[in-house]
Amino acid sequence: MVSEYEVKKSICEIGKRIQDNGFVAANDGNISVKISDNEFLCTPTGVSKGYMTPDMICKVDKEGNIITANKGYRPSSEMKMHLRVYKERPDVTAVVHAHPPYATSFAIAGIPLTKPIMPEAVVSLGCVPIAEYGTPSTDEIPDAVSKYLQNYDAVLLENHGALSFSVDLTNAYFKMESLEFYAKLMFISTQLGGPKVLDDTKVEALYDLRAKFNLPGKYPFDLCKEGACAPTPKVEAKVEPKSDDMAALVSAITQRVIAEMNK
Repeated sequence: MVSEYEVKKSICEIGKRIQDNGFVAANDGNISVKISDNEFLCTPTGVSKGYMTPDMICKVDKEGNIITANKGYRPSSEMKMHLRVYKERPDVTAVVHAHPPYATSFAIAGIPLTKPIMPEAVVSLGCVPIAEYGTPSTDEIPDAVSKYLQNYDAVLLENHGALSFSVDLTNAYFKMESLEFYAKLMFISTQLGGPKVLDDTKVEALYDLRAKFNLPGKYPFDLCKEGACAPTPKVEAKVEPKSDDMAALVSAITQRVIAEMNK
């Protein structure tokens, strides 16, 4: 069995990875690991994830109460979000929250990651939804994330960042890394004229491959097919034009058509 100290070291190592990869800035982000049904190790608030040492890591119970924390360190204020994941996903033992630039940009733009553009993303993530905006450190974010926990292992957080979780810390981090890579490729391919998505037959084959590998965690098979991650289109209020406006519009369209015909 891995000692508590070794888990703390692993949290620090993952913290350095997310810092070195530019997934966080300054003191952003937080990481946690479940070590028993009522004990969770988590990163401290107000500390850069790239400069943590094991003595900085805090321990809380499932209600968020501090069990142990060295002087000068307090648990991350976002621990409520982590604890909600653990409560509703008993299979999860690690959670990573970060602000990877490309993925966070999609979250800010309100664009979920729904296109099957590469096999690795289809197999490991499927589509990735956006949880509605919530004020950091409040119950608003846990409540927003909750509706996605039973079908996804990674979600974007509207105007905030990204959240990933898995059966262990390494896999939780890899989910975050894969999410950012997916978003980066989506962004770049869009600049090149738009991604060429995999067709339904190829995607179905990848679904079968994932099942064959018996990969852990949740996966949004049917939700991806149904476009459940896609943003709900905004319905603009229909404004009936005034008669004078309508006459002007008809005149303008007529003149444009005549001009085009005379070219």
